[in-house]
Amino acid sequence: MKNALRGLLAAIGLCLSGMAQAADGPENPAWTEAKAAAKAGPADIAIAGQATLHLPADRVFIPQPQAGKLLTAMGNPGEHSELTGLIFPQGDAQWFATLRYIASGYVKDGDAKEWKADDLLASYKEGTEASNEERKKMGVAPIEITGWAEVPAYEATRHHLVWAMSSKEKGAPAEAGQGVNYNTYALGREGYLSLNFVTGLADLPAQKPDAKALLGALEFDKGKRYEDFDASTDHVAEYGLAALVLGVGAKKLGLLAVVFAFVAKFAKIIFIAVIGVGAAFTKFLKRKKPAA
Repeated sequence: MKNALRGLLAAIGLCLSGMAQAADGPENPAWTEAKAAAKAGPADIAIAGQATLHLPADRVFIPQPQAGKLLTAMGNPGEHSELTGLIFPQGDAQWFATLRYIASGYVKDGDAKEWKADDLLASYKEGTEASNEERKKMGVAPIEITGWAEVPAYEATRHHLVWAMSSKEKGAPAEAGQGVNYNTYALGREGYLSLNFVTGLADLPAQKPDAKALLGALEFDKGKRYEDFDASTDHVAEYGLAALVLGVGAKKLGLLAVVFAFVAKFAKIIFIAVIGVGAAFTKFLKRKKPAA
């Protein structure tokens, strides 16, 4: 058992372990519904009529609408209209991933050759400062960006974009645990898939292969692939790849507020042990239903 509540994932794991212990109660129907809807790998899962997720054997997929309800229960309110599902690991790995499909139109990738990482970082920090005002209204601690956990990189042959920001609660000491959203994208003909991998910064190096394997498990259907684009008929997005790091991506940073809101909401729960988010959900899935 890890001896520190490291960053965001440790906090999420702490709360979810308590939720799993009390999941049969009427106050947490989202967990019961998620358990009933869960799909374990290996399985091929249709995504938004656009793609297929080849779910590995050691992963669990929670579809909509149960996925959205679970995110809301975790302190991330909203309609979650673009969310297609949540992915959890089986075992003790401490991470989870959100999968979204955004019908943006065809995203041109030409600006990937021109962007400068330092400029993108400066813009992201500025946007985060502005969004902290909304966090205050939610009663959530403001956060600050500490740097790139992975500099934006685009793989043109597979049309995959990967980038990650590290962050921490604003004002916390540098040695405090830091969280990270590891953002991966797969571009298609009519939009793109966003696979957001949430974990602790210290755990990211060991878990990057998991994130990239999930990205590789996404496959656009024939006719929906990036190379199937028809300039004479298809809609082109109003933005390019840089917007997936800045304009669009900045909105996703709100997911980092999930932890603080969730901790505050369930702080009254006393926990005996810390269980990672994946382990908590796996444990919950294995629980037997109470006798009638």
